[in-house]
Amino acid sequence: MNSKRPHPRALTVLVAILAMVLTAVTPAAASDSGGPKPTVVLVHGAWADGSSWAKVTSRLQDHGYPVRVPPNPLRSLSNDAATIRNFLSTMSGPIVLVGHSYGGAVITNAATGNPNVKALVYVDAFAPAQGEMIFPLAGADSALAVDPTTVFDFVPYPGAPAGDVDLYLKHDTFVTSFASGVPRREAENLYPSQRPLTLSAGNEPSGTPAYATIPSWYVLGTGDRIITPSAQEFMALRAHATITRVATGHLGLVSNPSAITKVIERAAQATR
Repeated sequence: MNSKRPHPRALTVLVAILAMVLTAVTPAAASDSGGPKPTVVLVHGAWADGSSWAKVTSRLQDHGYPVRVPPNPLRSLSNDAATIRNFLSTMSGPIVLVGHSYGGAVITNAATGNPNVKALVYVDAFAPAQGEMIFPLAGADSALAVDPTTVFDFVPYPGAPAGDVDLYLKHDTFVTSFASGVPRREAENLYPSQRPLTLSAGNEPSGTPAYATIPSWYVLGTGDRIITPSAQEFMALRAHATITRVATGHLGLVSNPSAITKVIERAAQATR
């Protein structure tokens, strides 16, 4: 039987090729050296639902992040926070908790005392201090800071406390202020499926803020007409958040999801 040993030069070439392959894959492996990526939990705000996060969700998943988008009931601040708090309690491992608009007030309350929540991210969001209500925090120039009958449709709901109603945004307010910066056709498609916030939820005092003990990031929409840029900056600075300014309206997560995703990922990377 005639067998030949590999020529030494052939072995040298093979080793060199293997070294090149290993060098090519090493950076990807190194990028995961900090351990598993945290789970990103996205909380939607009023006049929206979980689908408002769809473009951000797909980007995060493409980058290997586990993502959850629990429904926010929009019934009362304390109840909504308890709903998200209970959802978080079923999860293990580090969490990056993200809130848009009214969802910011919810995460401010829901994350307090949860050691798994390593970062908070506010996206054009309310970040109330203890005892504050969200409607006054929107800013003096907010599209909501006018006669409420001009911006809201008042709809009764079963079992409502005396004087409470569901608030729906009127068409013009939704399309021109809430969805400013979103292509008109897309804004028109979003309007019919808006989910209402109760009047009482907007006037309920907030509890102990989670941002007092958890690092926070804030995406500030410089064209926001619902929560004014100055109001956002006030809340972000008070929370000692890392601020990123983005030239978007209130629905930056819809009109500029890449910028929002980058901030969430920066917060996630800081937890590892």
